[in-house]
Amino acid sequence: MDSVHPNAVSAIKSIATAMFASNYDQEFCQAFISFWREALDEYLIICKVDKLSIEDVLKMEWSCLNSKIRKWCRAMKSIIRFYLASEKWLFDQVLGEFGSVSSICFVEASKASMLCLLNFGEAIAMGPHLPERLFCLINMYEVLADLVQDIDALFSEEFGSFIRNEFNELLRSLGNSARITFLRFGDQVASKTSTTPFPKGGIHPLTKYVMNYIKALAGYGDTLDLLLKSQDRDNLDPVPEDGHNISSFTSSPMAHHLQSVTSILETNLDNKSKLYRDGSLKHIFMMNNIHYMVEKVKISELRTYFGDEWIRRHIGKFQQHATSYVRVTWSSVLSLLMDDGNRRKAILRERCRSFSIAFEEVYKSHTGWSIPDPQLREDLRISTSQKVINAYRPFVGRISSSISEKYIKYTADDLVIYILDLFEGSPRSLHTTHRR
Repeated sequence: MDSVHPNAVSAIKSIATAMFASNYDQEFCQAFISFWREALDEYLIICKVDKLSIEDVLKMEWSCLNSKIRKWCRAMKSIIRFYLASEKWLFDQVLGEFGSVSSICFVEASKASMLCLLNFGEAIAMGPHLPERLFCLINMYEVLADLVQDIDALFSEEFGSFIRNEFNELLRSLGNSARITFLRFGDQVASKTSTTPFPKGGIHPLTKYVMNYIKALAGYGDTLDLLLKSQDRDNLDPVPEDGHNISSFTSSPMAHHLQSVTSILETNLDNKSKLYRDGSLKHIFMMNNIHYMVEKVKISELRTYFGDEWIRRHIGKFQQHATSYVRVTWSSVLSLLMDDGNRRKAILRERCRSFSIAFEEVYKSHTGWSIPDPQLREDLRISTSQKVINAYRPFVGRISSSISEKYIKYTADDLVIYILDLFEGSPRSLHTTHRR
């Protein structure tokens, strides 16, 4: 090994040669194995790896396991790539001329510690298929997949086949566990139901969680695609009832499943939106959340798996909700401004009063609603302002010659200013007195 001085290697070899010649080969091998077995145990301690049984691991809290998994990943690479490779070289230098003895002794010296490491991995693979475990499972799988050739080289002979087989079995177990956890994520999303509407119509925590989760998964796309390809694509996940949510840009199992997850999220959000009593707030909620989804896809690796077609379709979706908000909110209010040819002063004064009351009610509630994205908020204010002012300005022009200005509570410019207060998330009231 690198920690053994070259002169010491020659001395140890001379001792081995002498003891083998004197028929003390078993005694030498036992001592040699015992020494390096203990040395490897000490190296595990240096790597901060605890010797735990499968039962011990299964009883541990995930918060504690998460730290141990990171240490395990570092230890596997260090022990196999550095320590065992050096130890293998040393055993071959000292015992290589005695045939298979070198391989047998090397396996015996390293077997206990290797099985300890592999048992830890097996316990993790056996654990529950929860979303928070997926990234650790993939990391462990990738570490092992990268070490396959190293293991094959270290334990190439029949005596090492047990270690080699256990290693490959763990690799399969971790891959299978990661795949199942990934495929069940959609079920986890679907199960997050609500009984009360989300305040202010903002971006729901579930939307943020799901989109940030799959954004992080996109960094493991190659590995997940590899794991999913062993599964029949038709069985990856249920096709949502709304088939339009799945883009034709599903060039890989990963893309298909990620789009299925966002489709399930949309269905969940639509169900949550039905909890709002106010139909206008339902559209604000859906607009906010679909817009958030689109932005996450546009600015991340997710774009590779969703494609421009999905983005265009979902931009259309949140824009449609914005249009619906304007229609549902303002149609009844602006109907008070319609010209029916009646010029009776009392009726015109009543229309002014009714419009002012209706506008103030909308203002009071909709200033308390939230549109977190500044550009989206500004766009909806502009479209709202255009809709309202295009109806209000002609109305004021028609009636200004028939009734006194003191009955016209707001000018068109007043309304433009007040509309700029909407969607800030803090309810406000208008206490404006008659102008002039």
